[in-house]
Amino acid sequence: MKRSRERAASELFAALYPRLAGWCRRLVDDDGTAHEIASEAFTRLWARWTSVEEPRGFLYVTAANLVRDHWRKLERERRAVRQVTAEAAVRPPQEQADPSVRMLVQSLPEKLRVPILLHYYADMPIREVSVLTGRKEGTVKADLHAARELLRVHLRRSVDHTP
Repeated sequence: MKRSRERAASELFAALYPRLAGWCRRLVDDDGTAHEIASEAFTRLWARWTSVEEPRGFLYVTAANLVRDHWRKLERERRAVRQVTAEAAVRPPQEQADPSVRMLVQSLPEKLRVPILLHYYADMPIREVSVLTGRKEGTVKADLHAARELLRVHLRRSVDHTP
């Protein structure tokens, strides 16, 4: 019994780790961090191995949460650097808001962010996102539409430089 579970875990790792790490790499733009996040997602899966019904979904949702935490940490670091820089020099002109799509996706509510990450960043079809999130396909489509609209508004504001 234990051997078959270990073999199944090993096969799952071999099948999913490269794609998961690649997906994380596209989100965090750093190989080392991407591998840390993918490894941590698998570590959390192994800790719950017997109670997780959908390992692939668990891995991607866990990785998405870890990526979000990484983005938050980077933003805190950026703010700290900006604050130190501002204190060391004469107050610089007002900085424009960061219009990067990555930061905008991070700012989405989780209900909208997870489907965006799974569909657009992990290249999962809507049907699969529906299964992984436990939502109906129509709901996933509506969430994706709402997220795109929010992103469009934010991007337009950052381009127009309006609050």
